[in-house]
Amino acid sequence: MKKHVEFEYSAGGVLLDDTGRVLLIRTRNLRGEPVWTFPKGHIERGEKREEAALREVREETGYEAEIVEPLPPVTYWFWRNGTKVRKTVYWFLMRPRHQVGEPDEEVEEIRWVHPTEALLMLTYSSDRDLLKQILRKKGGEE
Repeated sequence: MKKHVEFEYSAGGVLLDDTGRVLLIRTRNLRGEPVWTFPKGHIERGEKREEAALREVREETGYEAEIVEPLPPVTYWFWRNGTKVRKTVYWFLMRPRHQVGEPDEEVEEIRWVHPTEALLMLTYSSDRDLLKQILRKKGGEE
C-alpha cells in the first residue's frame, strides 16, 4: 500500500561571522528553480541533530563551524511525487571556524551577506522569519 504522508527530519545551520554577516547558499528546489536558503540536509540514521547540522554545513558550504545555540525547529508541508511530506528542520545558530573545502555539487553558490540583504535574498518566508528572530534576539536590525 502506498503511503500518502511521509515524515522527514533535517538539520541545518544559520552561520553568522564576527562582522555580523550571514552565509547563504544558492541551490535548486524540487521544480529546478534557484533558491537562496541556509545549509541543511537529512539527519542520517544514528546521527544526532547537532552532528547532522555541522556535517551538512561542512558539505554544503565548505566551512567547519561550531554551534552557538539551538534555534526553534521549523515544520512545513510539501508535495513530492504525489506524496504529502511533513518536514521538520532542526536549526542551530553557528559561527564559522575556518573554510576546509568547497561546497558540494548541490550548491551553486555561497555568499556572505549583511542580514538586511539576506532578508531580501532568502526565498522562503520561514528562513526570513528565522533570521528575523535571531536579529531581534541579538538586538540587531531587520
